[in-house]
Amino acid sequence: MSQQSFGFVPPTVVPERRVEPISVGGGRIYVGTCGYSYKDWIGRFYPEGIKSSAMLPFYAEHFSAVEIDATYYRIPSAATFGSMHNRTPNDFRFALKLPGTLTHLPSDDAEVVPDDARLFRENIQPLVAGGKLAAVLMQFPSAFRPSPRSAAYVRALREALPDLALVAEFRNREWQRPETIALLSAASVGWCNVDEPQFDRLLRPSSDVVGPLGYVRFHGRNYQKWWRHEKSEERYDYEYTSEELAPWTGRVAEMASETKTTFAFFNNHRFGQSAKNADMFAGMLLANVGS
Repeated sequence: MSQQSFGFVPPTVVPERRVEPISVGGGRIYVGTCGYSYKDWIGRFYPEGIKSSAMLPFYAEHFSAVEIDATYYRIPSAATFGSMHNRTPNDFRFALKLPGTLTHLPSDDAEVVPDDARLFRENIQPLVAGGKLAAVLMQFPSAFRPSPRSAAYVRALREALPDLALVAEFRNREWQRPETIALLSAASVGWCNVDEPQFDRLLRPSSDVVGPLGYVRFHGRNYQKWWRHEKSEERYDYEYTSEELAPWTGRVAEMASETKTTFAFFNNHRFGQSAKNADMFAGMLLANVGS
């Protein structure tokens, strides 16, 4: 598909052609964005006047995977997941964020998995049955720190969702230690690598993998708005340079060499910057390590 078909948006945002999975050794790398349904993408990634129902098919013309973050706030119906399946091609892949009711718990409840786990698993069945669900991301808050109780809760989530490919994203650097890798390995839970501002308590860049699935999220490096912002999306108002992404080509290639599938999702979504950077990063991977 030629870029001329999309003259209504800046050519640096919408890829000239679909970003297909990239082969590295025996592994495949999917590059996409965290979320796709953003009003501030209209006129930048999406054409003016696009209906919300048309956003996912449009997105799937350009990327082969997406991370759905809306599931953190509420659990969509099975019909909604069925519609997502029907509006995307057979080779498209979804990652879903686990509902916040399952990851952001009061400390006193950190041993019991809420019933939302059952509802979530029931409703996502259309994606599971269609072979399009690739991973479920468990994003824990910074207050979720290593302890016997929190480790037990990670294991309890695995027991509650035994057939899903789970990936854990921790927001506290205390988790970045060998004991965590051992915990996740024993529970068959993947590790989420991140790029984000390097505050003392946040995770360092890494290329760790646990099991057959690699995962990395690019949050941007907006130091000024990370902790202090009026709206949460301000935190993700950031555009990476190629120089900032260059070290990650080696890290992601290393992850892909140790796994069957690796996902690289960009979360710097404000004003379509994640779509631009995802396309840029895929091009860098192809030029340096891919085929």
